[in-house]
Amino acid sequence: MPDSLTLRRPDDWHVHLRDGDMLRAVAPYTARQFARAIVMPNLAPPVTDVEAAIAYRERIIAALPEDAEFTPLMTCYLTDATDPDRLAEGHARGVFTAAKLYPAHATTNSAEGVTDVANIRAALECMQAIGMPLLVHGEVTDPEIDMFDREAVFIDRILAPLIRDLPDLRIVLEHITTAEAAAFVAQSGPNLAATITPHHLHINRNALFAGGIRPHAYCLPVAKRERHRLAVRAAAVSGSPKFFLGTDSAPHARETKESACGCAGIFNAPFALESYAAAFDEEGALDRLEAFASEHGPRFYGLPLNEGTVTLRREGVAVPNEIAGLVPFHANETLGWRLEAFPL
Repeated sequence: MPDSLTLRRPDDWHVHLRDGDMLRAVAPYTARQFARAIVMPNLAPPVTDVEAAIAYRERIIAALPEDAEFTPLMTCYLTDATDPDRLAEGHARGVFTAAKLYPAHATTNSAEGVTDVANIRAALECMQAIGMPLLVHGEVTDPEIDMFDREAVFIDRILAPLIRDLPDLRIVLEHITTAEAAAFVAQSGPNLAATITPHHLHINRNALFAGGIRPHAYCLPVAKRERHRLAVRAAAVSGSPKFFLGTDSAPHARETKESACGCAGIFNAPFALESYAAAFDEEGALDRLEAFASEHGPRFYGLPLNEGTVTLRREGVAVPNEIAGLVPFHANETLGWRLEAFPL
């Protein structure tokens, strides 16, 4: 068993950095590990145009230490009224790396999301033509559909027909949580890929109810049965280029999680690489971690691989109960890997 692991510097292909004081508190944790990150646009108000994306990118950079070597990759929040020409302009100017489809009311700050995919057909056709990736929160929001079935139903009702109608559209099904999603992505063509979070590698839905309601294990899509966790793990460590790292780190202050109507989201940024390394180690797949973390994502997006490296040491690291007023994933646990030279 290796005592250290040096990886080409990885990227995070799905992260929430928030804004204001929260942005300043959490962004350094992502930048200390990752060279680039796909930044989610679900602010309040959401990032729906080029000017807002440029301004947000500037705020992210200003929130980081001066010596940070980190590039935020901006995304456009799709609405029923998204203008395809403005979307194309943002992509051509290098502002929008991708566009994000939130079904309306599916998750945090998604009220202005898409009510029907038919309403953005022109935008999707434009994206297919210019090679702009579509990032998808893959859940239906119909109240009659069980919370634990919403990802699988989305694949059947929305994603499969979308791929059939727009076969050249590059799509990332984000934060997959089910065996159905893992199998669908694996069996589809090269234009469909998926991101996998660290928390969906470690927890199943029991984590929500261990000794009482556990709000810090609540995220959307919600964790599923153990068989689904194992299927997602198998996909992550498979070596398939269709699966890559996306933390979906989604910070919320403790008081907004521990409330009568707690927010969805898990803050995993401070120990993301250590968490992934622990899962890959348990599966005997450390030799596949670099490809998952550092190679598959850039290749899907058509971006160059990073030149720098990071090193993980097989050394216990105690995750604190709280960081900057936030409860991190793995709080009060000890992980078996430590990211070298990046003390908290």
